[in-house]
Amino acid sequence: MNLIYAIIFTIIISSNINAQIFVEKNLEDGVNCIVDFINSDEFKTLKINNSDISLIDSIYVNAKAFYNNDISETLLALTFATLPFEKMPLNIPYSGIVFNASLPSGDPDLLNTKIQNLPKNIFPDTPNSKFGDKDKTAHFFGNAYFSYDITFFNLSKFLSIFVELFEDAFKVEGGIDNRDFVANHLGYLFGKKLIKDPNALPSERLNI
Repeated sequence: MNLIYAIIFTIIISSNINAQIFVEKNLEDGVNCIVDFINSDEFKTLKINNSDISLIDSIYVNAKAFYNNDISETLLALTFATLPFEKMPLNIPYSGIVFNASLPSGDPDLLNTKIQNLPKNIFPDTPNSKFGDKDKTAHFFGNAYFSYDITFFNLSKFLSIFVELFEDAFKVEGGIDNRDFVANHLGYLFGKKLIKDPNALPSERLNI
């Protein structure tokens, strides 16, 4: 996940702010619910005998239940809730200026535990490190949200390419990562799958 997506999501959220006031389960409530689940004893138990892709299914199913099967709200909340950070350093080229962009990612006090619990082994070439591919879940759900909600001009694919080029130019998250493209594309496929089959699970695309 990255700054451009955050900006786009912020515009989307701001455009609906009047409606959000009257929504019983808004974005903030959903993000907090998902973060609480990732930090729960139930989730820690699931981690013992389940693959990381199965854990992503569990996170999705829990969030979808919170939103009473509203897929759009579920995907939006999951994008922010699965971010493995709350601030993103942005290094503006040739200026020497660096600033931290704040991103909505749940209760800051729960951030470290959430990062520890996030699924990390998602792809066959996931780095054998403590962090692994913890950031790819947010990429996946972000692109699923766009492909599910926005169907014209194949916007989800366009954004996934644009964002990677932006990250490379502005030195965000170390620049272009091929597995970001994979996560983006699989998320795109998941969003399209949900249009035809609302009961589809993330693993149906992540296991491709």
